[in-house]
Amino acid sequence: MIEVILREDVKSLGKAGELVRVRPGYARNFLLPKGLAYEASDGNKKRIAAETKARATRFEAEKAEAQTFAARLAEAAVTLKGKAGEEGKLFGSVTAQDIADALAQRSLQVDRRRIELEHPIKTLGFHSVAVRLHPEVQAEVRVQVVAE
Repeated sequence: MIEVILREDVKSLGKAGELVRVRPGYARNFLLPKGLAYEASDGNKKRIAAETKARATRFEAEKAEAQTFAARLAEAAVTLKGKAGEEGKLFGSVTAQDIADALAQRSLQVDRRRIELEHPIKTLGFHSVAVRLHPEVQAEVRVQVVAE
């Protein structure tokens, strides 16, 4: 077994910056050529410490930016129109892409994959939709669905 320092998160092995023990072949044939790890030397330990510090700084900056964007999203309300039956059920449905397009018209760019809809919206009325902006920041968007 040899020791390596992980540069990135490796599933079932560890997180970035950790010192782990692996078999020599796994390190030589997979981790090192793909740039997922360094050999555990003194110089590389200092290097990975600097990378970890930079990653933490970048993470906090992204988190602060996501929080300000979340505040803007919380103020925004989106109204979508759809054909509906007498009982208030839509003939189609409102998807994450529809919500992302409506937000884009209000100059709020959100990737549709960040909009967390468990199921497409199929009823008229007000709905609260979660948007995951950052691993630690989540915003709520109010969506109103009205009949055409």
